[in-house]
Amino acid sequence: MSRRGALFSVAIVLALVLSACGGAASPTAAPSGNTSYKLAAIFPGSITDGDYNTLGYVGATQVQTDLGVSMAYSENVAVPDVERVMREYVNDGYNIIFTHGSQFVSQTQSLAGEFPDVSFIAESDAPIDGAPDNLWVIDRNFQYGFYVIGALAGMQTKTGKIGYIGGLTLPFSYAEVHAMQQALKDQGLDVELNTVWVGDFNDPSKAREVADTMEADGVDVIVGSLNLGMLGVFESAKNATSDVWVTAKYTDKSAFAPGNYVTSVLYDFAGPLKAIVQNIMDGKTGGYYPLGFDTGVSIQKPRNVSDDVVSKIDKITSDVQSGAITVEKNTEAIDQ
Repeated sequence: MSRRGALFSVAIVLALVLSACGGAASPTAAPSGNTSYKLAAIFPGSITDGDYNTLGYVGATQVQTDLGVSMAYSENVAVPDVERVMREYVNDGYNIIFTHGSQFVSQTQSLAGEFPDVSFIAESDAPIDGAPDNLWVIDRNFQYGFYVIGALAGMQTKTGKIGYIGGLTLPFSYAEVHAMQQALKDQGLDVELNTVWVGDFNDPSKAREVADTMEADGVDVIVGSLNLGMLGVFESAKNATSDVWVTAKYTDKSAFAPGNYVTSVLYDFAGPLKAIVQNIMDGKTGGYYPLGFDTGVSIQKPRNVSDDVVSKIDKITSDVQSGAITVEKNTEAIDQ
């Protein structure tokens, strides 16, 4: 279902999330500004998830606020429905269509070819060969953050065993694990990496079951690549009989397990979206926008680790950003 308008502040959105409240925004008048541009944002989940969808929504509202672009959005859109939703927006006069999530990339690319007067913004995990001139591609480059996370987990473990818990076996998730493996090798860390995909990014029960099993096998650092499923990982760590540390993704999740939390790979879509929409307004209707440590990605300052580890992680992050460390993007499947 479409939700029109809607200008929530970041604080209100996060407050809704932390209090477990849902609901959609009420229609509001668009801010004054360049009203010839209308942005429609499409999300696969709820904008109040405090995670990936919240970040996309915050980015879209920042475009509305800072650039004076009219904005509407649809949340909880399934893959089979996204083409219909995009067409509805185009028919309603929206001339910038943003789909948040790589599961929508093929449909977005297809409609971009069909509607050359509309600019489309898609997310992917690689450049798109032969992309239409009116398609912007945001390359999420998850491997950069997980290289650093892999090094951190390898330095933090006391048992020599770390774990990765993912949702679905997708190329970006494979790239995360390969990046962790590369980091352990590059840093000379003799550490065993256990990988499990639970089949769902948003199932805390499944995630906790896997985390419990890992901990019983001696894993003491768990790297989470989940959405709501992270709640189960944190619960497992808090109830473990020995010290277990956890890293997360997308947003600061330290409140869920302060004593077990190490860090998160933080993502910002506001900056990239504003830059892309400004380019569209300036006449550059398509292009490639890679995310990285200088464009939308950061590592939250680690906690519950030694100052020496913090210093080493800062250096590794800087080296990845500068290119002194080249992180390979390897999406080859990994056997479980």
